[in-house]
Parts: sequence; structure tokens; C-alpha cells
Amino acid sequence: MPRVRKTTPGTFADLGSFGSEALGGARRVRVYLPANPPAGMQRPTLVLFDGQNVFGDDGSFSGGWHAHEAVDRLVAQRPVAPIIVAIDHGHGARIDELSPFEMRGKGGRADALLDVVTSQILPAVASRFEVYPHYRVIGGSSMGGLAALYAHARHPDTFHAAMCMSPSVWFGREALFDYVMSRPTPARARVYFDCGGREGRGRMLPLVEALALHYASRGYSMRASGERRVMWRPDKKGSHNEAAWRRRLPKALRFLFG
Repeated sequence: MPRVRKTTPGTFADLGSFGSEALGGARRVRVYLPANPPAGMQRPTLVLFDGQNVFGDDGSFSGGWHAHEAVDRLVAQRPVAPIIVAIDHGHGARIDELSPFEMRGKGGRADALLDVVTSQILPAVASRFEVYPHYRVIGGSSMGGLAALYAHARHPDTFHAAMCMSPSVWFGREALFDYVMSRPTPARARVYFDCGGREGRGRMLPLVEALALHYASRGYSMRASGERRVMWRPDKKGSHNEAAWRRRLPKALRFLFG
């Protein structure tokens, strides 16, 4: 069992709003800073889409992730815990901005969102907080999980790992598989996948599993021996909602920041 240290709650900071004409507006960004950082330590960064769902229940459709509480528990077990950067979605523009691919007239603007993240949000975070520049994780669920996987594939030197919870791989499926298969495998990276057995009437889980197995075939080892760089976590009773993602989040964090 890991040694559990006493911790105090961290603090929230409102970073402001960031956007561009290509994105079609500004998006609010909030940051959570874990308490009790070891002296001189720069913390890694966890960037999460759908910021309305990341912390409390207010503003979330069906309850929040309470990600700050999960990070506080991680701090109690090990010193390497991330700061959280939560980026709100654009409400009615959410599907457009979180998918790099078009499908039935929707999607295709993820590059505009990622440009704002890389050129505006991450520099603002680095200017205000002590962050470790060589390990950033980008994550999300559903369309956010799809966007996280794309961001890692497109910008592996900026986003060194991805947390893909119930990623909507059905959206532009052929384009997604073709794209990730065409990208080189980074020298060091981690990718986390999960999906519930009750999602899409049972049809989503095998799609996400196929994607996880593809990553394993490219040199991301799924074996317990050696470094484990991809985790596939099927959740047979899991549904497509915040309650399931909140329940699975602590284990995802332990894998990505272990």
C-alpha cells in the first residue's frame, strides 16, 4: 500500500477567457492547484475539455467529475500530482469544436480550439504557475475524449499523453482511424482508454477496444512487465455519463501520473 500523507485542499484560479475568430468566441478557463507541493517541484499539467463538468456539479448536465478531489487523493499517495486546466466548451458549438472531422455537416473545428490551447492558454498557465514543461496530459470524455486523442496525435511534443474516456470514435470513425494510423509513434507517451458496456447499446465498447489494441500494436505495451504505456479499461456495467467517468478518474490519474 502506498504511504498516505496528510494534505490540505488546493486552490482554484480563474485564468480568464481565451478565443479566436476561427473558434467563434471565447472559452472560460479555470485552474486547480494542488496543495503541499514538494519544495522546488514543478507540477505536470492535466488539460481537460468540457470544463463545466470538471469540478463541481453546478453547470454540469448530470453532475461533475470532482477532479480536484481525485487529484487531492493522488497528492496524498505520491508527490507527482498535476495542476488541472479546465476549458469550458462552447455549448451549442461543442460538437463542432471538439471534432477534427466533419459528419453530416457538423465537426471539423478542433484545430481552431487546439490553436487557442497551444498559443494562448498553455503560455498563460506557464507564466502564472510553476509547471513542468515536459509532461502535459490532455483529456476528456465522449467528444472530449475524441478531441484529446486527436490532440495527442497531432501535437505529441505538446501533449505527451492522452486520457480518452468513452471517446466518441463513431464520429468520423474512418477518418479517425486513418488519421491516428498515419501518425508516428512518439518515443515516450501514455494513452488511457476506457468505455462502458452500456454505452451505445453495447456497440461503443468494441470500437474503443479496437483503437486501444491498435495503439498497443504500434509499440505502446499493454503488458504488466516493462513500462505500461497504454491502458485499456473496459467497464462492463458503465454508462455514458459523468458518474461513470468520475468513478474511473482516480485510476486513470494513477496510471497517467504514476
